[in-house]
Amino acid sequence: MALQSMTGFARAVADHDGTSIAWEVKSVNGKSVELRLRLPPGFERLEPALRQAVQKRFSRGNFQATLTIGRAAGLHPQPIVNEAFLKDIAGLAQRLQDQFGFAPASADGLLSLRGVLDVPEAIESEEARTALDAALLGAFEKALAGLEAARRAEGAALKVLLLGHIDAVDALTLRAEADPSRDPLVIRQKLAEQVRLLMDTSANLDESRLHMEAAFLATKADIREEIDRLKTHVASGRALLASGGAVGRKLDFLAQEFNRESNTLCSKSNAAAVTAIGLELKAVVDQFREQVQNLE
Repeated sequence: MALQSMTGFARAVADHDGTSIAWEVKSVNGKSVELRLRLPPGFERLEPALRQAVQKRFSRGNFQATLTIGRAAGLHPQPIVNEAFLKDIAGLAQRLQDQFGFAPASADGLLSLRGVLDVPEAIESEEARTALDAALLGAFEKALAGLEAARRAEGAALKVLLLGHIDAVDALTLRAEADPSRDPLVIRQKLAEQVRLLMDTSANLDESRLHMEAAFLATKADIREEIDRLKTHVASGRALLASGGAVGRKLDFLAQEFNRESNTLCSKSNAAAVTAIGLELKAVVDQFREQVQNLE
């Protein structure tokens, strides 16, 4: 399965028996599937089917879908004006203006009063409504397919970036492993020099105890485990990206593990060169984790 980004946009249009249909759908990052709908009045009946369609296609993301419908002129019900009531209201407004100085009544204000203007509901058969709903859902599926294609295209670009970050982690891990400061002979000579300096400073120090402490510190500073775990995480990251699908959460957890090992490597380092590698590693891991947040 291909990787998907959680951001994308698509639009789909259709025509059904003189009715124009236009869907716009977009998605952004989200922890789960959440859908906000903007539907014309009277089309709320579609909501359960629309939510099911989104949940069937996607695993994560905040989605927004907007439906715009245009009907041919002959399909619009004609408004009915209660002229007698409108005449009475207009007369009352005029008297209030003359007697009390009220502002003149506007046409749109009078027409907005309850009982003045009525727009009857269009009479629609059950068969016609069912056919229209099917056309609306079909257009929605088309829009979702476009959104999925857009998310996959961005997911492919993200995959390239994330593999580059993992390659950088791998290269830095190998640099830390091969750093001369980790050579046993170098470590032994450094510790021997430190013990000699301490013995020269104070004759009361126990030489054997100093050697034991030096050996303990050398063991504590060893980064072999961190290097091995980083190599394992690199292999896991590459496998997850190769498998595709909704791996965003797993890669986010992996980013946390990368960060933990790079922090430990810096804290245990006994050489400036290894510390510098650890800091560079942390920067790469931060970039990796930032990009992972966009994956489904």
